Amino acid sequence: MKIIHLQSLLAISAALVGRAAPAEIAFSQSAQIVEAYDFVEVTLTVTKPDAKNPFTDVAVEGRFELASDEEPRLATGFCDANDGGAFRIRFMPSVPGDYSYSVMYRQGDFEKMHKGTFRAEKGHRRGVLRVDPNYRWHFIWEGTGEHYYFNGTTAFWLMGWREERIINHTIERLQRMKINRIRVLLAGAANILWGEPVMTGNNFTLLLRPWIAEKPESFEQPGIDFTRFNVAYWQKWERMLRFARDRDVIISAILDISTHQAQPKAGSEDERRYIRYAVARLAAFSNITWDLGDDLDSYRDEKWTHETGTLLMGLDPCKHLASSHPVNREHQDRASQWFGFTSIQEWSRRQHALMLEEREIQKKTGRIIPQTNEEYGYEDHYPHWAPKPDADSAETLRRTAWEIAMAGAYGTAGESVRRGVNIWPDTGGGWINGRGDDTMIMLKGYEHIVDFFASFEWWKTEPHDELVNNGAYCLAMPGEIYAVYLPKEGDVTVKLEPGTYEPTWFNAFTGEKIPLPAVKGPVWTSPKTPGWLDWALLLVKRP
Repeated sequence: MKIIHLQSLLAISAALVGRAAPAEIAFSQSAQIVEAYDFVEVTLTVTKPDAKNPFTDVAVEGRFELASDEEPRLATGFCDANDGGAFRIRFMPSVPGDYSYSVMYRQGDFEKMHKGTFRAEKGHRRGVLRVDPNYRWHFIWEGTGEHYYFNGTTAFWLMGWREERIINHTIERLQRMKINRIRVLLAGAANILWGEPVMTGNNFTLLLRPWIAEKPESFEQPGIDFTRFNVAYWQKWERMLRFARDRDVIISAILDISTHQAQPKAGSEDERRYIRYAVARLAAFSNITWDLGDDLDSYRDEKWTHETGTLLMGLDPCKHLASSHPVNREHQDRASQWFGFTSIQEWSRRQHALMLEEREIQKKTGRIIPQTNEEYGYEDHYPHWAPKPDADSAETLRRTAWEIAMAGAYGTAGESVRRGVNIWPDTGGGWINGRGDDTMIMLKGYEHIVDFFASFEWWKTEPHDELVNNGAYCLAMPGEIYAVYLPKEGDVTVKLEPGTYEPTWFNAFTGEKIPLPAVKGPVWTSPKTPGWLDWALLLVKRP
């Protein structure tokens, strides 16, 4: 009898566990009307949550439908409270119209569904970054159709700042210098400083922990629980994303970096859970691109890259552009559909020829996508592998950026760290964390590149160095536009299609513009550059 009684108790206990469920779930909607490329958020407030681990034991799934569209969009929710008391699910509509949705909460055998509606209205948001379908070497804002001149910088540990005012000031400062994309780590740690004056302290850390950790400030043994997420850290990330979105700044979310080993194992459920959680929380922000990892091939192989990139793109309902950033530029998954643009690193000072070569390599895949070199040097950073003593001076990198641009490609550079963190005068951080001051001059020179290209329809041009001489570079839409760059002073002869053209000198160092008298084809030799250093020349056909 005792044995039977014990078995009965065990059965009853098991049944109760199977029926474990919260006392109540309340659903609330963020707004009834949202702008296209903003998002609607449904919050699930859980009364007396009883999931042992809400990050693994609960699933929230949503189905969103536009009344005029036959195909629904699926989204996944996420736990937004350590005790399981709150879950959220987000959806970013890209098309105006009336939407309906259903959201399902599942915990074991318990389920609860909620249905709702909202309206998306056309606003003025630029939307998601896409590859231009007509000029596939370049980018376009999906929401407005404007072309996007990719001008990026690196700020790996931007989220290491404990005070969000510094994060916001950093984004605003960079945006004023026409930076429109920032590379930022989502997870990562470092105990090396690359010879730079950056020290951890009360206001900054090099240890970014998206998970709960027993010792978050320990580099080697943080005691991470990969099944539970650090909700406060993710909320901070979202506030940063929103701040950047309001300024049309794209954030490249780098999933990890090679400088530490406190990572979930490759291909593990812990790693996949991390990616699912990142997509669930961040994909509804229009201003994001994905990067599978910095120096990726030093800790993940190409098979992993293909499988994980494909997984990520399958999870992301918004299909944001994604890439990877390997040490070896050959380790790019160029032909795969998940792969949105290249993100190579190559530090030589033959960047023009290199990026032309990159275009040819891409052409052979039969799939044209934008080409970027996102790591070719940092201002005043002189590692032993740099090509020569002045390889990373602001002036050398400014000229290097022109070489990349004149190959129809894009680049990302990072500012100097010579003004450090927790080192007097404590006004810097540069490429390590994004903070800088007016002693850093490299990105001011990059502003002029943006100004030059924004003055014509650069996305319609192709490399045509054969049309110029004297070591000059040329991007052209023959018969319409000829953009020429002279790395040093002198003159240049340009082979033109018949017609009359309006030429303008552009000082690559200062941004000064000097109009010239109209000229005619088929061959024109410019006057000598109006000053020293490098110059650009723009010839546009007269209507």
